[in-house]
Amino acid sequence: MASALTRAALSVPLRQAQQPFLQLAARRTFLTTAQRALTAPGPGGPLGGVPATYFQRPSLPANTIVRFVPQQTAWIVERMGKFNRILQPGLAILIPFLDRIAYVKSLKEVALEIPSQSAITADNVTLELDGVLYTRVFDAYKASYGVEDAEYAISQLAQTTMRSEIGQLTLDHVLKERAALNTNITAAINEAAQAWGVTCLRYEIRDIHAPAGVVEAMHRQVTAERSKRAEILESEGQRQSAINIAEGKKQSVILASEALKAEQINRASGEAEAILMKAKATAAGIDAIAKSIAEGEDAARGAVSLSVAEKYVDAFSKLAKESTAVVVPGNVGDIGGMIATGLSVYGKVGEAQAKTMARKYLQPGEGEEFQPEEEKSMKDTMLEGFEQTAKH
Repeated sequence: MASALTRAALSVPLRQAQQPFLQLAARRTFLTTAQRALTAPGPGGPLGGVPATYFQRPSLPANTIVRFVPQQTAWIVERMGKFNRILQPGLAILIPFLDRIAYVKSLKEVALEIPSQSAITADNVTLELDGVLYTRVFDAYKASYGVEDAEYAISQLAQTTMRSEIGQLTLDHVLKERAALNTNITAAINEAAQAWGVTCLRYEIRDIHAPAGVVEAMHRQVTAERSKRAEILESEGQRQSAINIAEGKKQSVILASEALKAEQINRASGEAEAILMKAKATAAGIDAIAKSIAEGEDAARGAVSLSVAEKYVDAFSKLAKESTAVVVPGNVGDIGGMIATGLSVYGKVGEAQAKTMARKYLQPGEGEEFQPEEEKSMKDTMLEGFEQTAKH
């Protein structure tokens, strides 16, 4: 406890004794740096070499023998005016009067605002552009001794590079390819800034301002383009609608024709089936009549004669009622002759059946071979009989 109090008591006079020397060293450092900047040659006279951000720099830390360097910060120490070392974050011991902190460099990423500037595109359109540049110091020695003011130099380089890149593109490409433009500007800045110990991480164009006439023309172009698209879409819609309508009519006609075809096929099939059934019924009726005549002999023939006479009289009575011109046989008044003709037909039918039956009994086994040729239907036999009677 006593030793601590003793050291504290001794440190107070030591600090008071060093105070004038520290103030003098800081004043000399400021004057030396200011003189170096003010006397630098430049196009604008004595102050031409002074960057615009020179008087915005923070004051350099004084040599208090014991210093603590912040994290992500590099301090450049000069001994008797010559580079000595770079202080890393943490505790640092300096020699009074001989060492001085000449530069303080931040190793963090820094955002630099690039002021608005004019640039002419490849199609002679003047644009006003500004942006943001993100940089970081990777070599504190080069950033201190490679360039007077790294941030100022990077800012000027970004402006000239952006102006050069804009001059190679048309207005449409500038508006469409901002990402490619930012990449090209970043690559061009890094190529020159490597010697300054600074790397450009990325560059972003913030605002692009075109003349009012160009903006108005662009608006008209956009309006015309959208009107064109609307007309094209409308015409495509009408075309598709017409195609759909025609396709629908085509399908309707095809379906209607298929339905008509099916209807005609069904109707023809029904008519054919009806005709076939009617023919079968007629044939069956004729066969039944012939069989009855063959079995009934004289009595059946008399009944048939009576039936034919009745139908004959009914038919002529119907013809007498209608005013229709018809062709009738010459013996229309001879009813008995007509009946005799019909009976002769039935007689021939009976004879044909008798011959067939006799042939079957006389030649069993052979009648089947000749049966399809000799055997006739009752209808054909009656028709032949009527034809022969008409000839006589």
